[in-house]
Amino acid sequence: MAHTEHRPARRVLRREMAGTIGLLTDEHDFRAMLRYRSFTFDDHTAYLREMEAFLRTRAAQGGHTAVALFDPQEYVDFCADEGLDPDAATSRSRFTARLATTGPTLPYEGQPLTELVPALVGEAVRRGTQEYASALLARLGTCATCGEDLGRAAFARAAALLLRILDTAAPGSRHLVVSVTGPAGALVSVLHADTDTGGSTRLVGTEALEFTTVLALGLGARTPGGLVMRTSAPGSPDRVYGWRLRGDALQPLSAGEVFDAYCTDAESGDLISPESGVDYCQPPDLGEHDTARGHQH
Repeated sequence: MAHTEHRPARRVLRREMAGTIGLLTDEHDFRAMLRYRSFTFDDHTAYLREMEAFLRTRAAQGGHTAVALFDPQEYVDFCADEGLDPDAATSRSRFTARLATTGPTLPYEGQPLTELVPALVGEAVRRGTQEYASALLARLGTCATCGEDLGRAAFARAAALLLRILDTAAPGSRHLVVSVTGPAGALVSVLHADTDTGGSTRLVGTEALEFTTVLALGLGARTPGGLVMRTSAPGSPDRVYGWRLRGDALQPLSAGEVFDAYCTDAESGDLISPESGVDYCQPPDLGEHDTARGHQH
């Protein structure tokens, strides 16, 4: 009798226990795990189907589950560092537990994997871009004249410019893209910003951090780049604005330059037909100090 009395309590504890699963999102990563005899799956499609069924069962029982990307190479490195046998389920569990605190995760909220996986991959890309841009900012060092941390100064300036851009934009949905030239090629970041019924701007923290860091890299390293914003609101045409990174400043593009940039294929250089119901506009004034004069080092 005493044994059965504990079962309801244990069921409650299982429902309240949060967990994380590491997901092999693509075929290549899945095949890398087939080398381990303790990994019992042999078909990626079946594996994803079983994972989705497990997530749905957990959610139906009231359990909270976070999903992380399982990277086989990171797993091998983790096992080597910790002295673990990679061909053991307990090692995979320990690696997944670490992902819960160090890697990008998303909560499972009943969405199909066809929605969850792209969102998870996107979150991982954002995290990687932000960390890479942050590392490059740190390498800028300090100003030889004033001793200021150049990376921190560039980040503060980028944050101020982003707020000014959003403050001067018309209410509605704003879609921003920034692209800067990095040592390994272009770094691109996307930010979505909406206004609520009270007129306040809503931002996703991880998106805003990545966007600001990439913009800061362009400003601090004074590399070529640009920023485009598209605004949408009911009852009015979409509007597209653009700036180029010039030195440590944002230089507004004319309406014609915005049109040329938006209606030209980046790879081929061919013209693209302009969208109907879209106005290509010169950006609103952000203030002479912010757009034309940065801190001189």
